[in-house]
Amino acid sequence: MSAQLNRQFLLAQRPVGLPERETFSFVESDVAEPGDGEIVVRNEYLSLDPAMRGWMNDTKSYIPPIGIGEVIRALGVGKVIASKNPAFAVGDYVNGAVGVQDYFLGVPKGFYKVDPTKAPLPLYLSALGMTGMTAYFALLDVGQPKAGETVVISGAAGAVGSIAGQIAKLKGCHVVGIAGGAEKCKTLIDEFGFDGAIDYKNEDLIAGLKRECPKGVDVYFDNVGGDILDAVLTRLVFKSRVIICGAISQYNNKQNIKGPANYLNLLVNSARMEGMVVMSYAPRFAEAAQEMAGWLASGKIKSKEDIVEGLETFPETLLKLFSGENLGKLVLKVD
Repeated sequence: MSAQLNRQFLLAQRPVGLPERETFSFVESDVAEPGDGEIVVRNEYLSLDPAMRGWMNDTKSYIPPIGIGEVIRALGVGKVIASKNPAFAVGDYVNGAVGVQDYFLGVPKGFYKVDPTKAPLPLYLSALGMTGMTAYFALLDVGQPKAGETVVISGAAGAVGSIAGQIAKLKGCHVVGIAGGAEKCKTLIDEFGFDGAIDYKNEDLIAGLKRECPKGVDVYFDNVGGDILDAVLTRLVFKSRVIICGAISQYNNKQNIKGPANYLNLLVNSARMEGMVVMSYAPRFAEAAQEMAGWLASGKIKSKEDIVEGLETFPETLLKLFSGENLGKLVLKVD
C-alpha cells in the first residue's frame, strides 16, 4: 500500500454546551501498514448523530467516552484498501466505527460488509444502518404499537423519527409528528405519509396535541426530551408507552438536565416509560435489516439523506443536528 495522508479530527477538549471548532484538533499523518488482524479502510461517508455529543462527555454511559486526543468516534462506510484480516479482502465495502478521518486503521471490531450494488452507500448509514435499526426496535419492541393506536413522534423529520413514523403507519397506527418549521411538517405528511404534524416552533404544542390526538396518545417516541416530553406526558392514555430514544434538547445544557415534571401521568394512566439503546438488539440486526430492505424496495418506506460534502466541514456540519437544519439522516461525504 502506498503512503496515504490521513486527515483526522481529534477531541481537544470536552465541550461545555455546544461543541465548537476549538473543541477539536485537526491533524494530518501518514497511514501505516496494517498489522496482523487489522485492515485499512478509505472512508467514503460518515454518519453524524446526536449521540456523538454525549460521547464527548466524561460521564458514565452505555459506551466509554472519547478520550482527549482520540479520533472522534463515528460510524461510517468505506472501502478496504489493505488487509491482514482473513474476514475482509481488499475491495470489500464495510460499515463500522471508522472515526472522523479519511482512513481507518485497526482491528475491525463490529464491522460488517455492505454491498454498494444493492443500495447506495449512504443508505447503509440511514434506513439500512443504525438509524433504521434504532427506529425498528425502539418502535416495535419497546413501543409495541397496535393497529388503530395513536403514535406521536418528536424530532419526526430527523433520521430516526422519519423512519419510525413510517413503520408505525405500516402497522396501521394514526401517526403524528412533532417538528420545527412549516417545511418539515409538510414533508412529514406529503413525503412520509404521517397523518398529522405539529410545528412546535410556531404553534402552541398542547393545542396541537389536542387537535391531532383528540383521543390521547398511546405511544410516544421521544427523541428530544425537555418541554416537548413534558407536554406529551399530559396527553397519555391508559397503558400508554413512552420510548426514550434520545433527548437532543438536553445534550448541550450547561446546567442540570431538565427532567419530566409531568411524570405522575405515568402513574395515573398505568403507563410505561422505557429507555432504548440500539446495541442491545445487535443479535437481531440481520432480521430487521432484511425486513427494512423489503419495505424500501417495495416503496413502503422512504429514506431521506442530508449529505454534506467535505471532511473539513465536520465541526460546523455536526451543529446542524442541534439547530434543526437537517432533514432526514445527516451524512458527511469524506472526499
